[in-house]
Amino acid sequence: MANPGDFAYTVKQQADIVRIIGDYVKLKKAGAQNYSGLCPFHSEKTPSFSVHATRQFYHCFGCGASGDVLGFVQKIENITFPEAVRLVAQKAGIPLPKQTYATEGEAREAKLRGVLVDLNERACAFFEEQLRRPEGARAREYLAGRGLSDEAIKIFRIGFAPDSGFLLRDRLKNAADEATLKASGLFSWKQEDGPPRSAGVSPAVGEGILPSPAAGETPAATAAGTAALQLRPTTIYSKFRNRVMFPITNESGKVIAFTGRTLETGDKAGPKYLNSPETAIYSKSRVLYNLDRAREAIRALGYVILVEGQMDCISVFMAGFRNVIASSGTAFTDAQVRLLSRYAKKIVVNFDPDTAGIAAAERSLAMLVAEDFEIRVLTLDSGFDPDLFIRRKGADAYKKALAGSQRYFDYLIERARAQFPVRSAEGKVKAVNYLLPHLQQVPHRIARDELAADIAQKLGIDSAVLRQELKHAAATRSSTVKATPEAQITDAERIVIRALASGGEMNGEAEVSDRSGEDHLPDLRRQAQYALGTEPLHLGLATESLLQTLLDAGPELADPMSLPLADFDRQTLAALLMREDEPLTLELLEGAFTALRRRHLERQQQQVKVRILEAERRNDGPALAELVQEKLRIDRALAAH
Repeated sequence: MANPGDFAYTVKQQADIVRIIGDYVKLKKAGAQNYSGLCPFHSEKTPSFSVHATRQFYHCFGCGASGDVLGFVQKIENITFPEAVRLVAQKAGIPLPKQTYATEGEAREAKLRGVLVDLNERACAFFEEQLRRPEGARAREYLAGRGLSDEAIKIFRIGFAPDSGFLLRDRLKNAADEATLKASGLFSWKQEDGPPRSAGVSPAVGEGILPSPAAGETPAATAAGTAALQLRPTTIYSKFRNRVMFPITNESGKVIAFTGRTLETGDKAGPKYLNSPETAIYSKSRVLYNLDRAREAIRALGYVILVEGQMDCISVFMAGFRNVIASSGTAFTDAQVRLLSRYAKKIVVNFDPDTAGIAAAERSLAMLVAEDFEIRVLTLDSGFDPDLFIRRKGADAYKKALAGSQRYFDYLIERARAQFPVRSAEGKVKAVNYLLPHLQQVPHRIARDELAADIAQKLGIDSAVLRQELKHAAATRSSTVKATPEAQITDAERIVIRALASGGEMNGEAEVSDRSGEDHLPDLRRQAQYALGTEPLHLGLATESLLQTLLDAGPELADPMSLPLADFDRQTLAALLMREDEPLTLELLEGAFTALRRRHLERQQQQVKVRILEAERRNDGPALAELVQEKLRIDRALAAH
């Protein structure tokens, strides 16, 4: 709200609302002081949107939207009030007041963020330039093979990182000091053996960009340790080498990070995709790829298309579907949900149709259900991701598939029927148990009632008990997300989570030494990854989504808390990492997997018992004999544990 005397009030008084709104809406004079046009906030064919020039306000007689120039820009741009004030001031040519900061630390942080944005922008221009050079021929060949036109490369500012580790460093060395270059996420570095630097205050100290003391460490100790490090020579070199570079931008279109796709093959290739680390300007869990280009189309069309990868997003966008964005993988976060809700509440999800992708998508989309998004699912032919589908079948085929997308709960019901044949009572129980958590996320009671009736009808449920379960789910919302983080988690799950989140993998070695350097402990993270990869005992557990995210994380997992996690999973992981009272050992990990195997066998045993009762009821002798043998096998396996 603008109050007399403050800058927002000045902007509101001096800005011409007709001219500002005229940048967004085609206005026609409709009286002495009135102008009219089509409302930008709802679909209409006859103008019902009016702007009053002297009173400086707008009103829509169709949808009821109204307000002043600041409110209009805030609403149509989906930005905060201070951002709207700055934008209107810029449009009106009103000088912005000098920004002030509460503390010297805030000023330093703001300066650092500004320099980091500039470094990333310069790096992007460098990569674009390198793509056009002879050395970029292989990268251009790769992009052409992926069907990317020169126009797409230009729009998305795709570039090439040369194989040299020092060209980018030399380009940027005069733009910032060494500490800031390290903080940019563009470089790696190593300490060299050799003579110390000359004494004196380092550039990092001069710029005030030193790290804060760690917990339990005095500022003097931190400064001394930092100074000791800075006295040894450091070699910094480009993190991205011989890679096709995809810049990542924020909502304003500023480059804040990169994804690099390797052009190498063999042992030296490294990860296929290498992403910028978290920095002062980039947090993976808070960014939606291509939102800066897509937001106007999202607003105009009233819905967003969500795909999984950058290449999928680029292909869909260039095919004419401008309202497409991409998440960083299928994992969605609360921050991304809040960001997306500023632009649209309708979404079409088009993730890869493989089993792992579907499971991850369902975990993430539950968050959208809880936030009252209207969700549809676009399922492409088996083996086709959006990029390949468009390249092979064309934009018209994708448009037709988009029109045929189905309601999320219709999709879930189909999935339940496919996974759990509902001809038997056991199948119906499993199908209902699969659907109940999704149903409980729906925020409105009436919607839950209607969905419960729809589920019962489509699953052919006549059992009063199952109908009661659905009715109960419709009457109450799930409290899982708000539960105590460690509730429902067994000791075995805690140990496996700790192992998967351990830092042994950071060293890139098969073993990790203790402090004495004599005993070598096995890399428990790798042990846990191998065990769950071979034997997926985590499926069906309360911590399945957290364990799967940790399992899917790359080998260079330095900070597990930086992974894109749902709030409940993040709270669980934080609680476990903060309470590592018992040292993690191979014996503990082996014991945890023994316990998980036993739980897995116990679940199998219960399922077989249900199937035996069903076979007895049908008087199916052959099936009964086979099930009894299966139960004996499980009983023996349990006895061995």
